[in-house]
Amino acid sequence: MQPRDVALKLWVVLARAFDAVNHHSRSSIARFGLGTTEFGVLEVLYHKGELAVCDVQRRILVESSSTTYVVDKLVTRGLVRRRHSSHDRRVVLVALTPAGRRVIERIFPLHADAMRRALAALPAPQQAQAVRLLRALGKGAAALPDPPSGTSRPTRRRTRSAASG
Repeated sequence: MQPRDVALKLWVVLARAFDAVNHHSRSSIARFGLGTTEFGVLEVLYHKGELAVCDVQRRILVESSSTTYVVDKLVTRGLVRRRHSSHDRRVVLVALTPAGRRVIERIFPLHADAMRRALAALPAPQQAQAVRLLRALGKGAAALPDPPSGTSRPTRRRTRSAASG
């Protein structure tokens, strides 16, 4: 297999592996009545403590408007609280409520177990190796400039079919 072909094969295999593992992640989270973004907000606050909404957004990798919407939902459900920073009133901080802490303390270990099962096809040493390789892959791809945007669309080769004569 040519190196270019290996890269394309890796891309396809990586996408399929992500889809399979992500399916397990979404299913695991859904059983708790949460969306993945809601879970992500609770999880990051559980592990990092009170954060600015913009920091939550950066850590869970979603759009700013989505984070605000999800935080609003979690505030309504009594799982997080919001307050303005005493140092900068423009900064909105968000933290778990006692109820939110109880929820994430109960469900995080169950979700972590589900993810361990989803990744169990690789033994721990290979998982550690995969972490190193995928981190390097991600950093390398992130350092590349965006591909040039073309104004023309790819052309399709026209062929005459038997039906068109």
